[in-house]
Amino acid sequence: MTQTLIFLVQSVTGAVITIVGLLLVAAIIGYFSAWFYAKSIYTPVIKGLETDKAQLQKEVAGLKDDISKLNSRVEKLSSQMADLEKDIAAKDKEIKKLTKPEK
Repeated sequence: MTQTLIFLVQSVTGAVITIVGLLLVAAIIGYFSAWFYAKSIYTPVIKGLETDKAQLQKEVAGLKDDISKLNSRVEKLSSQMADLEKDIAAKDKEIKKLTKPEK
């Protein structure tokens, strides 16, 4: 058993296997450490953006309500304006009748 380990350590194939194994372990360690680092950095940022998004959605809903209220007010004012224009036209006709000289 010890002789096979000695042959593996002394051979080129054993050195290549050892190097490849160590590189794989280093890559796995690097991947997981980068993943945990990114998770710790970006998790608070993502949570902050989600709260901002929820707040903006509430504001958009409030603005949509304001738009519907303003649209109904515009419709009411437009109908009042149409009524006033009819009144003005009627008054103009009445004024023309009164200002005509009678024959």
